[in-house]
Parts: sequence; C-alpha cells; structure tokens
Amino acid sequence: MKINVKDYFNDKQWRKIKRVADRNETPFLVVNLDVIRQRWDELKQSMPYAKIYYAVKANPAKEVLELLRDLGSCFDVASVYELRKVLSLGVEPERISYGNTIKKAHDIREFYNAGVRLYVTDSEGDLRNIAKEAPGAKIFVRILAEGVFTADWPLSRKFGCQPDMAFDLLELAKKLKLQPYGVSFHVGSQQRDISAWDAAIAKVKLLFDWCRDSDIELKSINMGGGLPAQYIDKNNTIDTYSSEITRFLHEDFEDDIPEIIIEPGRSMVGDCGVIVSEVVLISRKSRTALERWVYTDVGKFNGLMETLDESIKYPVYVEKEGPREKVIIAGPTCDSVDTIYEEAEYTLPLNLSVGDRMYWLSTGAYTSSYCAVDFNGFPPLRTIFI
Repeated sequence: MKINVKDYFNDKQWRKIKRVADRNETPFLVVNLDVIRQRWDELKQSMPYAKIYYAVKANPAKEVLELLRDLGSCFDVASVYELRKVLSLGVEPERISYGNTIKKAHDIREFYNAGVRLYVTDSEGDLRNIAKEAPGAKIFVRILAEGVFTADWPLSRKFGCQPDMAFDLLELAKKLKLQPYGVSFHVGSQQRDISAWDAAIAKVKLLFDWCRDSDIELKSINMGGGLPAQYIDKNNTIDTYSSEITRFLHEDFEDDIPEIIIEPGRSMVGDCGVIVSEVVLISRKSRTALERWVYTDVGKFNGLMETLDESIKYPVYVEKEGPREKVIIAGPTCDSVDTIYEEAEYTLPLNLSVGDRMYWLSTGAYTSSYCAVDFNGFPPLRTIFI
C-alpha cells in the first residue's frame, strides 16, 4: 500500500513537519497543534449542542492540554495523576469529570476535595465508595454498548453494565443521597459502524423512561468517545458521524434531548501527530523468502502499542519511490512481541535502505502516552510541538 502524504496534510503543514523532522535524530513524535485546533472547530460546528470533555489519556502533553483549555474544553480524567496535571494548568474543577469506573476510595476523596463533582460508575462497590468519599456528587452509570466487532480498539467488555443493573445503581445512588445525573456509554475507540450509537442511545432512552417511572429525573447522556482518526482504512467524515448521531437522538428523544457530553480523544488529537523513525536493519529469513523484515527504531514499547494484534493500522510513508513488495515491520527491542505488522499487507520500496526514514502518520493519540519506561534501555518517545 502506497501512502500519499497529501491525503493527510496540506503542503504547508507537511513542510513544517519536514523542517522539524530533518533537524532531529529519530525516533520522535511531531505534534502539529494547528491540526488539533482544526479538529476542535470541526467538532464544535458539527455538534454545537454537545459539551466536549477531552479524554486526557489520548495525549496528556501539557501543550495539548493548554491549547484545549484555552479553546474552552472540559476534561475526562482517569486518575489522580491526570487530575493533578490538569489542575496545575489552571483548569477549574467544574470542567473535570472522573470517567474511570475503577478507582480507589482515597482517589475519589482527592477528586472531591479538589472540587470535582461529576463521577462515572458501573458497580455497586464503586458507587458506595463515591457516596462515602464524594457525598452529593453527580453520578453517571455506564452501560455496556454494542460495537465490539466494528471498533478497531474495542472497550465494551471491561467497562459498563447491563441496563437492568444500571437502573438498580441509579436507584441506589438516589438512596445514598447522590445525584443520579445520567447514563454513560462508549461504543469503542475508532468505531466505524455509526449504527453502534443508535443501539446505545436506544438503551439509554429505555433507562431514562424506567427512571422517570421511579421518580428519578436524569439530565444527561455521556456518549464517550469513538469518533475516528484518519488511518489507512477509509472513514466517514465527522460531519457524517455527527448528523447521524443527532438523528438517532431525535428519533429516541424527539425534541426533548437531554444535555449531551462527548469525550473525544483519538478524533481530537490522532491526526495531529507524525512519528519519525529510521530503518535500522533490513533482512530476509531465507534465500527464498518472499518478504523482507524491516526493523525500525520505534515499536510497540516506545510508541506503537496500539499495533497490538495489528488493531490500529497507521499510514507509513517513505520518500523513496519505485517497485514495492510486502514487508514485515518490527521494532528495535529484544522481544518477539515487538513485531508491528506481519499479517497486514504493508509494502515498501525495494530500494529502501538502512538509515532511510519512515513517517508514521496519524500518530498523535495513544503513542507517547503508552510508552514504556526504560525497556531494553530505550527511553520514552520524545515529542516536538509545532
């Protein structure tokens, strides 16, 4: 597969990235902050009714958080470490949600003492901890969502509960003097099937009706993430996603749509990044091997964790032209798991040489934040912001 860089960046953006790349030793990640601003504007225009809570875990860099803070974003925070970082940048606690359903009691207390009042849960034990450590807090209960087989990075099995259990938890929240505020779901990261939102919203409507019959008036739907970045496989546009999701909301709630929260991560920052790596070694495993192994200085443990099971297929661009053949791409560490693409039909030019550079496009999300520390002595991925 031959990648055309113009499908991902305009000429001006690519020239800026190349100027920085040519002056630095690999591997590193270049983040173009202008692309994040562009994605923010697109999402605000297509879903003006939604409150945006950026998923900090996607790219927690100070420069990214400061930009989104100034644009008016709220923040979906998953740990006390993210909380401290966001607060240190002057973000008000009213703009923060504790979205992780797996949390220690003393972490809940720290969020509460900091002024955070919005919490997501999916279990009785966690809910009781919230009632004890964050009295009076607003509660979202997360339900299981469809989309396990249509998302490139599924999330449904670990988080959420069935609607009947969610109803029990919302009733319990009221008894514990918490505020049953809404229902949360996540259809899976890089979700290609827009109808996954339709099924989830239908479940939410059912819960809203059940709660109303029990004198619980829910006020909000947290639709999580799932909107795509631009990898190799073609996506619908954000406008298409937004218009369809809006239609689903109107079909179920008519003109009485609750407050809507979305938690973009990948779609907000994925397209802003380019990992620049270098070819370390090229080899064949036998005299008659039909493919080359191309080893590069970035791999699963220093930026490309989401290539696990070849789930996320990044566009890989090289400058050399000419005949191409299938390659197996692997990282630099002494671990066989650090094989990036073997089953996927990646091709690279036959004249590719050691020392040539490989540009991994759309790598702004879940790369630098996934890096191991000191495995085989390799440091975390350095990030350069432009």
